[in-house]
Amino acid sequence: MRYLSRHHRTIRPGPLAAVLAVVTGLLAALLPALSTGAAPAAAATSGNTATVYYSTTASNWSAYKLHWAPDGGSWTTVPGVAMDAACTGWVKKTVDLGTATGWQATFNNGQGTWDNNGGKNYSLGTGTITVKDGAIAHSDPCAGGTTDPPITSATVFYSTATVGWTSVNLHYAPTGKAWTTVPGVGMDAACTGWVKKTVDLQGATGLAATFNNGNGTWDNDNGANYALSSGVSTVKDTKVTSHAADPCAAVVPDTTPPTVPSAVKATATDTAVVLTWNPSTDDTAVAGYQVTRSGGTKGTVVTSVGSTVFSESGLEAETAYTYTVVALDAAGNASAASAAATATTGHAPPPATPGQMIGTDPRKDPIYFVLTARFYDGDTGNDRGGNQNVASGNAANNDPMFRGDFKGLVQKLDYVKALGFSAIWITPVVLNRSDYDYHGYHGWDFYRVDPRLESAGASYQDLINAAHAKGIKIYQDVVYNHSSRWGAKGLFVPTVYGVRDSQWSWYYDEKEPGFAYDGLTIDPKTGKSYYNGDLWSTAEPTGNTCLNWGRPTGQKSPEGYTLYNCQWPNPTSGMFPASLYHQCWIGNWEGEDSRSCWLADDLADFNTESPVVQNYLIGAYNKYIDMGVDGFRIDTAVHIPRVTWNRRFLPAIQQRVLQDWGPDKAQNFFVFGEVGAFVNDKWNRGSVNHSAQFYTWKERKDYSPDDATAAIEQYNYEEQLGTGNQPTSANAFLEGNVYHTPDHSKFSGMNVIDMRMHMNFGDAHNAFNNGKDSDDSTNDATYNVVYVDSHDYGPNKSSVRYTGGQDAWAENMALMWTFRGIPTLYYGSEIQFQAGKTIDCGPSCPLATTGRAYYGDHVEGTVTASDFGTVASASGPVATTLAQPLVKHLQRLNQIRRAIPALQMGQYSTDGVSGGGMSFKRRYTDTASGVDSFALVTVTDAASFSGIPDGRYVDAVSGDVRTVTGGTLSIAAPGKGDMRVYVLDLGGRNAAPGKVGADGPYLK
Repeated sequence: MRYLSRHHRTIRPGPLAAVLAVVTGLLAALLPALSTGAAPAAAATSGNTATVYYSTTASNWSAYKLHWAPDGGSWTTVPGVAMDAACTGWVKKTVDLGTATGWQATFNNGQGTWDNNGGKNYSLGTGTITVKDGAIAHSDPCAGGTTDPPITSATVFYSTATVGWTSVNLHYAPTGKAWTTVPGVGMDAACTGWVKKTVDLQGATGLAATFNNGNGTWDNDNGANYALSSGVSTVKDTKVTSHAADPCAAVVPDTTPPTVPSAVKATATDTAVVLTWNPSTDDTAVAGYQVTRSGGTKGTVVTSVGSTVFSESGLEAETAYTYTVVALDAAGNASAASAAATATTGHAPPPATPGQMIGTDPRKDPIYFVLTARFYDGDTGNDRGGNQNVASGNAANNDPMFRGDFKGLVQKLDYVKALGFSAIWITPVVLNRSDYDYHGYHGWDFYRVDPRLESAGASYQDLINAAHAKGIKIYQDVVYNHSSRWGAKGLFVPTVYGVRDSQWSWYYDEKEPGFAYDGLTIDPKTGKSYYNGDLWSTAEPTGNTCLNWGRPTGQKSPEGYTLYNCQWPNPTSGMFPASLYHQCWIGNWEGEDSRSCWLADDLADFNTESPVVQNYLIGAYNKYIDMGVDGFRIDTAVHIPRVTWNRRFLPAIQQRVLQDWGPDKAQNFFVFGEVGAFVNDKWNRGSVNHSAQFYTWKERKDYSPDDATAAIEQYNYEEQLGTGNQPTSANAFLEGNVYHTPDHSKFSGMNVIDMRMHMNFGDAHNAFNNGKDSDDSTNDATYNVVYVDSHDYGPNKSSVRYTGGQDAWAENMALMWTFRGIPTLYYGSEIQFQAGKTIDCGPSCPLATTGRAYYGDHVEGTVTASDFGTVASASGPVATTLAQPLVKHLQRLNQIRRAIPALQMGQYSTDGVSGGGMSFKRRYTDTASGVDSFALVTVTDAASFSGIPDGRYVDAVSGDVRTVTGGTLSIAAPGKGDMRVYVLDLGGRNAAPGKVGADGPYLK
């Protein structure tokens, strides 16, 4: 996101077990929904009982509680009843169901950690039941004769408070037995500052032990090794305590409930309601909230919520709903109910069928990037020019800034598919309040889609559904770093000072009781849609904290008008509360302040270390995950500390995706961040904290539990270690000619835009050489998003759209579509749209003269795509567009990439490759599905490959067949923009595809 003009510059999920561990820490109690309004449990009847056995092998809790309710009856009091020891690895409890024939159950450790079947509760019947690793069965796991003799074991707790390691291994030998293989076995998180491991002593009564971080640093008791006994031992700062108490066990039961949630406010829009409240406090920590809704015909509903914002849609129209909120802590203590808040819904909008994310590997999907408001106008009724319409020159061109919309994008999905793209990255969709923000990066109401993008029958949900029906993913651009100049609705919106005199009445609208801004609705008094009468006051508002309210500053506006204090947003004036917004301007763009200060005066910088802000944003973006979007492009990711991403936002995204769509799809929800490193070196001016690849890693050290303190600690720690002590990865590289399973255990959940290739795409060779130079410091560069130019910059931070010419574009595309990463194209580049034009000049010139011009004229007419990259029929201007040379080139590139898995997901190597050009080998192997794809690629230049597997190779471009018998294959230079892709023919499903597509202007 580019801010120099003041108008815009800019997971992969890890393993499921790691995700669940993070989620448990983030939302410690996604507590089971407690039944309300149900009849008391029925009186007992003889023989109608159930005995449930619960496996302890995975959880290893110190205590087990059963929280349950018979069907039609009430739940036990949180946390439930204690379960009894049964046999090794099992606890049990027999319950009386009365007249019920089934029941709901959850399990917990009595200290806030729950197993509630992923939020669905376990549905159980009668008789003997087992619950193990989420699976329900019917048997007695402790039956079968004499009990085996007890296994001698030792439980070792190790303190990490001093060493600061994020990973700990236990290297040990039971007395008289062999040592484990170095570095030993990984220890498990126990509680803050402690890890633990229970080991089998193989009949011994003690063990020798050492500890290490898996990266060469050891604690071996100064060379003596630690002597530990069976049972529980603790090791802290070299001190051993045998037969110790569990250091993570709760000493004093928590019986103090949280404070009552305050300032509960309900706001209705159509048939949706957003509920907000101030966070409660607790003597330990607030674990979550329960929202109770009454009203309508469906009775009372209770919902568990992890944040201080709750939203729901699809309610009954024109109906009053009342909400109360209860706060819960980890021990199950509940506050009293809050004061009630009421909202009345309006008319129901046209219904949209709920969406569902596609969930396939994102590396298969080339991305087409559009500014929605500038792509295609499907509904002129939602066009809006804003207060800069005339001054910008847009009015003279009949070209309002808000012009394209979701309806237009739906109508042109076949154009995108005909180009060969299976993913669309769209600009932010939330309602914004900037004077000139058609691109969407000044969010104001994060819980509402901007009405200037929607139409009847073409809501955001309708766009998602329509795209998915054609096999196209939707990646939503999201902003966590800042809101617009006027704050964020539902969080904080300041009241600014305004004088409606002869000077300022043109700007400060007259207040309209009951009129609410939505960017679309026309104010009946002024005839404008950019109403601001709800934002200003000439009387100082109650609770104002802005300094020198309403006093003249002594300065004049460009028009000569008197300027006043507290008239415009400012981080240092006290206008915005420090608890919600940062309080400084950025002074050093590569300094720590770039992550904790404002970028520009119309971008109010969120205090992202504040739990209230975090909950507001998490709650907002959960809404769009629920709608079925396939991923998030994260704007201004570098301006939020990595530790905050890793602790809060990325786990929250993954938790919601996992909850909505399950583990298989969740692992492919694609998160890619804009880390604005606009330099040509590997590390952004030597600062690791400001380099793109840095954000792909988990933290490797524990920091303060306070997020603001942790941000400073993390910045200083990593900056001190410097560029030479950062983690490295081989995930993008072949081992010779062999694909290896990538190690994503240290992956943060955020992939990145390949800023280094982007900056060097003035020449494809530079982009290639610079790109691969950074891949060893990126967790997995095969997920890098690669583009030449965008809505912000061209290569080398150029302020104009790429102007290298058609041959250079063809060469750049050939490289992007075959090299590692996900190729991405900015709308119109397929015809060199607006080449050489200034990308963004704000409202100082007409949009039609910029790189963000309206594209719709080029796609008028009709088009039908029979497949990705294949046109079934086209007429009108769009047919002319689809006949352009670069379009033909792009279509065939997409066809070839789709036919060869190695080009989509493969690792690469340049070992044994000579010729000095853009040449490499790629391979992707998936033994589970039986896929093995190996390809030799050269773009533009001649190349020689040695040490490759013998066999039959077929070029996907020319169809040429070569038989390799001595491990060597030489390829003549195909020419600029052309390429050769020789695929090893392995037969069966891994047979070489042969020549893919028809010859074109470059690929032939």
